[in-house]
Amino acid sequence: MMTRSPQGRTSRLTRPSIAVAAAVAVTAGVVAAAPDAKTAEPSPKLSLIAATTSVTLDSWKEDPGVYLDLGTYLTSENGAFELKVTRKSYKDPVLATQVLRNGKKTTTKALPAGLVKDFSGLPDFAQISVTDAAGKTVLKQTEAFCPNNASGRVRPDAPANSKYPQSCPVNPFTLGSVWGVENGWASNTYAGYYAKPVQLAAGTYTAKISVTKKYRDLFGIPNKPQSVKVTVRERSWEAEEGSGSAARSAAPRPSQSADGHQGHQAHGGHEGHQQAADAPASAHSGNAAASAHAAHGAPARPEAPAARTTGATPTFNVGHGPYPPAPPALPWALKKESLQRQAFSAAKVGDRPGQTDGSRQAPAAQPNAKRPTGKATVPDVPKPDLRSLPAYGITVSDGYEDVPGKDYLAFSANVWNAGPAKLVVDGFRSPGKELMDAYQYFYDAKGKQVGYTPTGTMEWDPRPGHEHWHFTDFASYRLLKADKKESVRSGKEAFCLANTDAVDYTVKNANWHPDNTDLSTACGQENSISVREVLDVGSGDTYTQDLPGQSFDITGLPNGTYYIQVLANPENRLKETNYKNNSALRKVVLGGKKGARTVKVPAHDLVNAN
Repeated sequence: MMTRSPQGRTSRLTRPSIAVAAAVAVTAGVVAAAPDAKTAEPSPKLSLIAATTSVTLDSWKEDPGVYLDLGTYLTSENGAFELKVTRKSYKDPVLATQVLRNGKKTTTKALPAGLVKDFSGLPDFAQISVTDAAGKTVLKQTEAFCPNNASGRVRPDAPANSKYPQSCPVNPFTLGSVWGVENGWASNTYAGYYAKPVQLAAGTYTAKISVTKKYRDLFGIPNKPQSVKVTVRERSWEAEEGSGSAARSAAPRPSQSADGHQGHQAHGGHEGHQQAADAPASAHSGNAAASAHAAHGAPARPEAPAARTTGATPTFNVGHGPYPPAPPALPWALKKESLQRQAFSAAKVGDRPGQTDGSRQAPAAQPNAKRPTGKATVPDVPKPDLRSLPAYGITVSDGYEDVPGKDYLAFSANVWNAGPAKLVVDGFRSPGKELMDAYQYFYDAKGKQVGYTPTGTMEWDPRPGHEHWHFTDFASYRLLKADKKESVRSGKEAFCLANTDAVDYTVKNANWHPDNTDLSTACGQENSISVREVLDVGSGDTYTQDLPGQSFDITGLPNGTYYIQVLANPENRLKETNYKNNSALRKVVLGGKKGARTVKVPAHDLVNAN
C-alpha cells in the first residue's frame, strides 16, 4: 500500500508557479461590443490586445532571468475560437481541426499537417522583440500559445464562464484535447512553463509583440503588433526576506513550491497532499503564501511562470504525478487587497463574485448519504472504459536513505476512463472498522442512479503527508522480461482516484471541468465515515512510482530488455464496457553496474519521451 509522489530527487521547482496578475485592464474598454447577430459571420474574429502599456519585471540575484509575461491576450469575438486536437494512435501524427459553430450548424476546417506537434499549444505563435533604451534589439524570439491559458471576459455580456478546459495537457501519451477562447473572452499569449527566462540587465526596454504571419493568414488575425514598455529591476530574495521574521515564516523558500512539490524531500511529505490541504489557494489565487508575505509588510516576490501541467484545471495535478500544477487562471476582477485577504483564508477557496474563471480548488464529490440497500444489480446502461497508458517518466534511482545500496526503476503510470460513463465508487465503513466497503454505481442517460454492485474495499493510509482513503485493486504494475513473462511486481495496487490528467477530451461525454482533481479534496479524512472517488470521462489518474516499494527493485536483475506493464482493473472488480484494453507495455533496456544502473527508453511508436 503505497502512495504517489513527485518526480523524485531530480525534479525540483526553484520557484513557486503563477502568472502575473496585471490583466485587470482587460475587462473594460478594450474590445468593441459584439456584432449584431443578423450580420455576424460564422468565423470568429481574433485580435491581439495588450492589457497594459507598461510592465515591471524582476530579475532575482539568486536566480537571474526575466520571464516575459507582457500582458498580451488573444481575444475572440463573433463566436468562440475552438480547436480539436487528436491522434488516432501513437503511430499517427497529431492533427488539429478548427471547429466553427454558426447557430445549430457546425463545420470544421483542417489545419495544415505538421502545424501542431503535440498537445501543449500552437508553436511559434507569438513573435517578441525587445529593444533597449538606445533602440538596439537585444532579444528576438517566438513563443507557443495555449488557447486554454489563463483568461477572462473582455465585455460584460460575454458568457460568465468559459466552456473550455483551463490548460493544455503535456502528458506524452495524451490522445485528444480541445483548445478554445470563449466568445467575448481573452486568453493570455504568455507561454508560461514553455518559455525560458531571458537575460536582461536592469533598465528600461520596449517590447513589441505580434502574431506570426502563418497564424495571421490561417485565422485572419489583423497585423496589429502591440508595444509594451518594460522595466527590469534586480532584486535579492535574501535581502528582502530579512525584513521581518513574520515574512520569513509566511513565504515559501525559493527551493520549495507553495503547493508542496519539493522534489524528493522527506518521504513523509513526498506527495504534496497535506501541504495542498493546508494552503490550497497557493496554486489558484496569486500564491497565497506569497500574498501573505506581502501582507506581513515585506514585499512579495513576483512568481515564476506558470508551471507545466498534465492539463485541465489550475489544480489539476496537485499532489499527483510527475508534473507541478497548471497555470492559475487569475480572476480579473479580484483586487490586490482582496487577494491578500485570501492569504489568510486559504481553506475557503472557491468561485465567488468577480471570480468566475475557474481559479479555484475543485470540490470533492459527495458520497450518497447511506450505503446502498436492496439487491445489487448491474443494469444495461453506459459504463466506464478503463484503459492504461504506456509508462513514462522512466528513470533509475537509488534507495535513498530508506534502503541504501539498492537500485530502483522509477516510472509514472496512468489509467484513464474512455467513457462513455464516469467511474463512481463510494466507500462506507461501519463504526470502528478499519476498512470501508466499496460500491460501484451505475446511472441512466439522465444521470439517475439505477444500480450498484459491491466492488471490494477502501483502506486508510495513515502516514504523515499521505493521509487518504485508497480503493484497492484499481491497477497493478509489473516488470516483464523480454519474453513478456512476469519478473518483478510493484507493491502498488491501492489508489485514491483523482482526475489528474486530461487524456482525451474528444471522447463521448468527456467532462472538460472535472471535480476530484487533487488529493486534498478527493479522498477523505481519517475520520470520514464515507467517501466518494470518481474517475471522470476523458480523464486519467497518474501515479509516480519513485519510492522503494512502489518502483521496481532492479538491484539483482541482469542487464537487458524488459517491459513495464501497466494493468488496469487487474481483478476485474470494476464493471466496465471493455476488459481487453486494460494493459499497456513500455519497452526499457537496463544497463550499467550495481549502484550505477542505467535505463534506455526507446520511442513508443511516434512518442519519443521517456
